[in-house]
Amino acid sequence: MPDKQAYIGRFAPSPTGPLHPGSLYTALASFLHARARQGKWLLRIDDLDTSRNIKGSAESILKTLEAFGLHWDDSVVYQSQHIELYNEYLNELAKNNLIYSCTCSRKTLADIYSGLCRDKRTSQNEPYSLRIKTDERTISLQDELQGLISHNLTGQHGDFILKRKDQIIAYQFAVVIDDDRQQVNHVVRGFDLLDSTPRQIYLQQLLGLATPDYMHVPVIVDKQGYKLSKQTLATAVDIKTPHVVIFGLLDLLRQNPPRELQHAPVAEQLNWAIDNWDPAPLKNSRTINPGCNS
Repeated sequence: MPDKQAYIGRFAPSPTGPLHPGSLYTALASFLHARARQGKWLLRIDDLDTSRNIKGSAESILKTLEAFGLHWDDSVVYQSQHIELYNEYLNELAKNNLIYSCTCSRKTLADIYSGLCRDKRTSQNEPYSLRIKTDERTISLQDELQGLISHNLTGQHGDFILKRKDQIIAYQFAVVIDDDRQQVNHVVRGFDLLDSTPRQIYLQQLLGLATPDYMHVPVIVDKQGYKLSKQTLATAVDIKTPHVVIFGLLDLLRQNPPRELQHAPVAEQLNWAIDNWDPAPLKNSRTINPGCNS
């Protein structure tokens, strides 16, 4: 029998500020899932959205991960270095008549795009986005934690954007090409991105790319129930006492680390966590509230 394909996972933060506890929580889950399977763990900086990038954030993220013992394999990859590749794939979709120009503004749109510009001749002199044509197929995936997920693309998402009016490649499109180029076959990320996954699988199918296995871990929320994020002014993780932070995150990941590890060095905590990693206690959980971890 052939050897089972080697595990390749990744963590792909955006350089919009320092890592906060919610991001580090996801990074730790992704890291442990890879290391427990003797797999590779890659680091990619998703820096295409230049309007949101903050100078020095990428370097800060790298330093933070290193301070917490989350060492990645291979060189760090930056999305901004691969814009030509994204445009090559866009050209392929254009040749197959699978994308079209759209001049609609956000103000005129509902949540699900109706396809208003699909058969309309648009002027190339005004700003336009590029949208993918969706069809009536149902996209299903078996998420490792969230179970069976099925979406009807047309009914639930409509024709979604691949390239924005400001010429920035959309997340949905770039991530599909990035994961394929890096041969990523396991994606561990936050539950907040689960809604994007059927769209990404649809693109993988159209482009003839492999679909990774997915595991969407719950996101950490604040007292008001909002996801920790830059938008909700989440504070940066404290790198002065990394062993305290890692122990707390292992607790939030429901790994029940032994109390004697509480004051152990980060390397020792991570070694224990890799040997004992079990994501099953997170099954069907969408959020984690540090104030009431149950």
